[in-house]
Amino acid sequence: MSNSNSIGAARPVHVIGGGLAGSEAAWQIARAGLPVVLHEMRPVRRTEAHNTGRCAELVCSNSFRSDDADYNAVGVLHREMRRCQSLILAAADANKVPAGGALAVDRDGFAAAVTDALARSELVTVVREEVEGVPPADWGPTIVATGPLTSPSLARALRELTGEDALAFFDAIAPIIHKDTIDLDVAWFQSRYDKSGPGGGGADYLNCPMNKIEYEAFVAALLAGEKTSFKEWETNTPYFDGCLPIEVMAERGPDTLRWGPMKPVGLRNPRTGHRPWAAVQLRQDNALGTLYNMVGFQTKLKHAKQVRIFRTIPGLAGAEFARLGGLHRNTFINSPKLLDRELRLKAVPHLRFAGQITGVEGYVESAAIGLIAGRFVVAERTGRALPPPPQTTALGALLAHITGGAASESFQPMNVNFGLFPPLVPAPHGRERKLAMSRRAAADFDAWLGPAKAAA
Repeated sequence: MSNSNSIGAARPVHVIGGGLAGSEAAWQIARAGLPVVLHEMRPVRRTEAHNTGRCAELVCSNSFRSDDADYNAVGVLHREMRRCQSLILAAADANKVPAGGALAVDRDGFAAAVTDALARSELVTVVREEVEGVPPADWGPTIVATGPLTSPSLARALRELTGEDALAFFDAIAPIIHKDTIDLDVAWFQSRYDKSGPGGGGADYLNCPMNKIEYEAFVAALLAGEKTSFKEWETNTPYFDGCLPIEVMAERGPDTLRWGPMKPVGLRNPRTGHRPWAAVQLRQDNALGTLYNMVGFQTKLKHAKQVRIFRTIPGLAGAEFARLGGLHRNTFINSPKLLDRELRLKAVPHLRFAGQITGVEGYVESAAIGLIAGRFVVAERTGRALPPPPQTTALGALLAHITGGAASESFQPMNVNFGLFPPLVPAPHGRERKLAMSRRAAADFDAWLGPAKAAA
C-alpha cells in the first residue's frame, strides 16, 4: 500500500471503536494514504471489562493462540495477517512472551505498542468520545468496530436501524496470579509434549498437578460455589462454547474439565515420574514473567469463592491474585442476514462492520475482519476493485462464514478453523489434510494479495 498526497487530502474515513478490529482497520486505511478519524469512548466512558483508555486493550486471555501456520487454522490466519502488514500481529510479535506453541503477549506492552503506532501516524486522529447513534450519512464510508461491549445507546440505534434483535452471549475472564506466590516445589514448568513456540523453549507453562481425590473435590467445590447472578434480561443469553466458564464445564460431566483445560495429556510430573490425573496450567502473562494466568479458567464464581476454591489447587495454596475472574455480556449482529460480502450493512451501505460485533470470536479473528474491512474501504474510496480473499484462505473462509456461509437462523460466534475451508479433493487424512489446506491457503492468499497490492 502506498501513501499519496492527493489521497491524503480527501475527507477522512470514520472508524468507531479502538479495540483490535478498529485499530487494525484504521492502520490499514492510513497505510493506504487515507486520513482516519478513530472514535474511542474510553476513558471518557468505561466498559464492564476494560481498565484503561489504550487502544487494543486485551480484557481476557493474553494469548493469540497457536502460531503454527502448517497445522492450525489460526496460525494460517497469523501468516496471512503478517503478509498484509498487520499492526496487531506486528505489536504481538514485538511483545511476545513464552507460551509453548502459542503466540502470547505482554498485554500492557502490546496495547501500548498499538496505541503509540496510531498516535505517531499523521493520518490517524483519535477522538475520545462516545458515538451514541447511527453514524450520519455525511460521514461517508464508516466502519463500526465497537466490539462485544457496544454501548447501550449505539446498540439500541443499530437494532432500530436493522430491525434485528442483537444476539448475545456471555464471555468470562480468567484470573491472573503473581508468580512469586506460586509454590514451585509443587508446580513445574513444561509445555504439553514439550512443544516450544515463539519466544519459548518447550517448558513454557507452569503445571499444578491433581490426583483423583483432589480433582473430584475441586469439581465438587466448583459446582457448589456461589456464582454471580444474572440480570433479568440476561437469563436466556447463551455462552460461546469456546470460552465457557469453568464451572459451566464442570456441570457438563465429572470428566469434562479433565479432558478440557485441565487435561494432563503430554505432561509428566518430574517429582513422581507419572502423569497426573488432571493439571491446571498457568501461562506467562507479561514480559517480566511476574504474572501468570490460569489457562481456560474463565469464571463467573464470586470473587471470595474464587480465592477459596482456587487456593485448593496444589501449588496455589498461597496464591495472590492480580486479577480475579469476571463475566461480561457480548453483543453481536446477525451478520449472515445483515451484511454483504464486503461487510456493508445491506440496508445502509455506507456502514461497514468489523470485529466481534460481526460474530467472529477471538482476538485474531476480530483484528482480521478489521483488516479486510479497512482494505475494502480503501478500494471503495479509490475506485479500485478488491475481491474478497478466496475461501480457501483463512481470512476468506472466516469472511465467507459471517457474510452468508453460516445459517442466519442459528448464527453463533465462530473461531477460524479448518472446517470453514472448502474440502480438498481427494482429501488426505489427519495432519496431512491440515498441511495440505495450509499450503493451498498460502498459495491462494499470495495469488490474491498480488493484485490486491497492485490495486492499493
